Amino acid sequence: MLRGRRRCRGAVLLLLLASVLAPLVLYGGSPVSVALLPDSTVASAAFDREDAPNLVWPQIAASEVSLAKDLTIERLGEHKNRVLSATDHLQAVEAASRSRASGKPDASVLREEPRSRNADEEDAPVVEGNDRARLGQGGVIREVVGSEGSAGRFGEAGDTKEATLQNGKEVGIKLSRSIDAEHKYGSDEAGENIISGTRATGNLTSSENRDATMSREQQTRVNNSSSARRATNRSASHSTTSPDATIRIIKDQLTRAKTYLGFFASRGNHGFSRELRARMRDIQRALGDATSDRQLPQNVHSKIRAMEQTLVKVRKIHDSCSGAVNRLRAVLHSTEQQLESNKRQSNYLAQVAAKSLPKGLHCLTLRLTNEYYLTNSKDKDFPYAEKLEDPKLYHYALFSDNVLAAAVVVNSTLVHAKKPENHVFHIVTDRLNYAAMKMWFLANPLGKSAIQVQNIEEFTWLNSSYSPVLKQLESRFMIDYYFRNGHARPNENPKFRNPKYLSILNHLRFYLPEIFPKLSKVLFLDDDTVVQRDLTPLWLVDLKGKVNGAVETCRETFHRFDKYLNFTNPLIAKNFDPHGCGWAYGMNMFDLSEWRKQNITEVYHTWQKLNENRLLWKLGTLPAGLVTFWNRTFPLDRSWHQLGLGYNPNVNEKDIRRAAVIHYNGNLKPWLEIGLPKYRKYWSAHVDFDQVFLRECNVNP
Repeated sequence: MLRGRRRCRGAVLLLLLASVLAPLVLYGGSPVSVALLPDSTVASAAFDREDAPNLVWPQIAASEVSLAKDLTIERLGEHKNRVLSATDHLQAVEAASRSRASGKPDASVLREEPRSRNADEEDAPVVEGNDRARLGQGGVIREVVGSEGSAGRFGEAGDTKEATLQNGKEVGIKLSRSIDAEHKYGSDEAGENIISGTRATGNLTSSENRDATMSREQQTRVNNSSSARRATNRSASHSTTSPDATIRIIKDQLTRAKTYLGFFASRGNHGFSRELRARMRDIQRALGDATSDRQLPQNVHSKIRAMEQTLVKVRKIHDSCSGAVNRLRAVLHSTEQQLESNKRQSNYLAQVAAKSLPKGLHCLTLRLTNEYYLTNSKDKDFPYAEKLEDPKLYHYALFSDNVLAAAVVVNSTLVHAKKPENHVFHIVTDRLNYAAMKMWFLANPLGKSAIQVQNIEEFTWLNSSYSPVLKQLESRFMIDYYFRNGHARPNENPKFRNPKYLSILNHLRFYLPEIFPKLSKVLFLDDDTVVQRDLTPLWLVDLKGKVNGAVETCRETFHRFDKYLNFTNPLIAKNFDPHGCGWAYGMNMFDLSEWRKQNITEVYHTWQKLNENRLLWKLGTLPAGLVTFWNRTFPLDRSWHQLGLGYNPNVNEKDIRRAAVIHYNGNLKPWLEIGLPKYRKYWSAHVDFDQVFLRECNVNP
């Protein structure tokens, strides 16, 4: 046992001696290699190199010796640290000695395996023994240091230097072919060394060159921060080839830190957030305005290591990428569901707002109705009654229960008419709004133009026995559908449940020949339109035997036939083209003479009967108009009618200005608060807000 310990001590002494002689062997051809040796050593030995001639010490200049001393201090310190690291394996050597003392085979390989091994310890030193080389008996101690590159002052990779010791024993220090500890993990200026895969930091002075050692506490701290140093070393290795490698490392760290901060903000990890922000401030100050590594401060590597340590801690407490992806997918799915729910709710509320009547307009109707019944019966008739049936004049049909909207249509038409006295307006409304509608035009006369206001209740011929649609609207099924929600489909568009479809006013457009039996042509206008040009030329357009003159809407994708009709029904698929071009209601020139010849009203009744269960199309007048006037519509120029001001905020202003009629089709009517403000000016321009009834009801622009 005692003999084995002595052998171990001898091996350690040999290592220490080798640490002093190794630089002499490696740098034998340079004055630097022996600058610090005593004169007796210089006199008694000559040092040869394979790639340089023999050098004689007395020939060295004083300046060279001074420089050599400084450089040698650093080299000796580095190699001492390498060899001193082998003392960590003293226990392994002692165990090997005890094994040999007990008679175990000498050829056994002695290794000290760490309890926990990580990526930074893959190149740990290996102490080998064999039959010919015994520790402490002239054996060869081989320290294999795994690294890359080659050092200019260390000689060629793979070189083996041997020094003859005073006791005649040889100690060989073998460097791997891929060794370049100085350039792999840092430079001399950074003071970073690799000790068998473990990096040490420090600058040795002349006094430290004799007895400095790396303490075990320093090695422990180094191992604990291996991840941080790995990032620093990567930046140092890149700096040999790229002038801004360290800057790229810093920017990469900042990017990762910002990413983690985003996650912490949503999860409330305030402690790590503060630490990470502090590291970010430090490293940003170090970076400054630097564009190359040379402009960085000397302590930048320490800041990089500190940031890397913080990032390692953060990464450990943070979820994996797969977990984050799954969480984000769940959030996305939940958001999409919530968005869909909000869309449905928004659509429903828009429908509610569209069918509602603002308080000001409700007040206006009541105020006008009250005034009408207080007016003398002799003053309730309109002038120019003889013009109402004159086929040579220009007749307009308007079906509405909105007093102010009807007034805008009439006013805008007369303002732009070249001969207002030739224009005649026929307004049909319901019983509830009849008095108010009539009183408005009695209080606001149209000059020489003629106007007629009719109550739909006066059309005794319009009943359920004659009109299939009226019979359907009065059925128990439709009443339950609209008012009891008993037959509503969950995915059905709420606009089809608007009670306005229960009003026969929407279907009066299919009974124009019955309403105006003595007229040959009628221009139909919706009450949400505004006229911007003289419409007289429309009566001069030759419809070429067609019944309906309208502006086609083929450019609008939703105005194709397949968007309104159910082409899965064989009756629809057989009679119509799914890609057929639709047209717009709102401004239509109807040839009533051709209407009567082709018996269009009966065609309409036929299709309404077939659609009793709403299997061919949903409610509304446009689908019914498409099937009724199929191949009977003449396309008018697009400048006559501009659609979209009630739903599309991106209508071209040039198209609006050049259009003869602009149409606020959609839910965003100009008299509602939900109307688009940018288009309301075209409608408000034809409302006299100083009118007494509007002021009393607080109707403002």
